[in-house]
Amino acid sequence: MTSIAANLKVIRDRIQSACSRSGRDPSSVCLIGVTKTVPAHIVRAGVEAGLAVLGENYVQEARAKMEQLSDLPIAWHFIGHLQSNKARLAVESFDWIHTLDRVSLAREVDRQAHRQGKRVPVLLEINVGDEGSKSGAPAQEARSLLDLASSLDGIAVRGLMALPPYEDEPEAVRPYFRRMRELLEELRQAAPRPEELTELSMGMSHDFEVAIEEGATMIRVGTALFGPRLT
Repeated sequence: MTSIAANLKVIRDRIQSACSRSGRDPSSVCLIGVTKTVPAHIVRAGVEAGLAVLGENYVQEARAKMEQLSDLPIAWHFIGHLQSNKARLAVESFDWIHTLDRVSLAREVDRQAHRQGKRVPVLLEINVGDEGSKSGAPAQEARSLLDLASSLDGIAVRGLMALPPYEDEPEAVRPYFRRMRELLEELRQAAPRPEELTELSMGMSHDFEVAIEEGATMIRVGTALFGPRLT
């Protein structure tokens, strides 16, 4: 448990350094602790060490942990591929949804938000590397997805999310992060509420410093915080 607190300090120091290099305020970067497969008692140690925002990939796994950790002040972000038939539970359970990647899902999340009396903050997931194995809307469809999603008052489009191709050398991922920043700026020019379109969720354990240098406002860190993922 002590190592989680130590890991968290190292990560925050790395965030501070990346922000210093790019002339940014560290408070502009939200650290999301990715808790996929991490047992609830270990997640609790992370929150007690100072984590305030957690990210989960699967609705059912998250809901079990939410019940066990209900006494803690946690913001929960959904960061996995979202099936339309899980939209009701996702809207009910999560504070943010990062992976809105298609019109049909936008409509379903909006429908469920209306049923629950909510306006859900969402990010549009972009397949910035055009990888067939990954979810996300193609970059060239981002504008049309934004136009549709912005017309639905049950959701608030707050920015973009991406999982770029994995590269052993973090510097090799920089062009993808830069493209996401440029795409966000392009979309802000056309957005009906550009003041809401401010977030870039990108960067994970091995490359989040480069992501911060290129404008990430949310980084999703699991392995560097909790250790190798359980299988």
